Amino acid sequence: MAEEQRELEERIIIKDQHTKEIDLVNRDPKRINEDVVKVDFEDVIAEPVGTYSFDGVWKSSYTTFTVSKYWCYRLLSAVLGIPLAVVWGFLFALISFCHIWAVVPCIKSYLIEIQCVSRIYSLCIHTFCDPLFEALSKICSNVRVVLRKET
Repeated sequence: MAEEQRELEERIIIKDQHTKEIDLVNRDPKRINEDVVKVDFEDVIAEPVGTYSFDGVWKSSYTTFTVSKYWCYRLLSAVLGIPLAVVWGFLFALISFCHIWAVVPCIKSYLIEIQCVSRIYSLCIHTFCDPLFEALSKICSNVRVVLRKET
């Protein structure tokens, strides 16, 4: 009985990972579109002082802009939202797959292989270059530089 309860809890936990509760009020909790798509009527259409249209035209324009933007967005999201969600889901799954199964293993393999090359390179440098540079430094250590001002 206790084991069955534990298996049921594990299934619930696994199901909860894929069916996350979403907030229908705050649909941009990480504020990724805060500065991009905040376009109101006043941001697009403005009449300078002395060039005013009729008040009725201005109010009707405001209402038309706001309602058409609202309903066009809703219609486009209803028609294209699910297909684009599938496309974006597939794309990010593909990117994740490539990263997990190709990029990271290649980088790890490279780091393992380059470690051997690094040891050989280090050995060659210490064997051939260190004595050469030590000899050059002893030769150059007796060089004296004197600055004279000629008048």
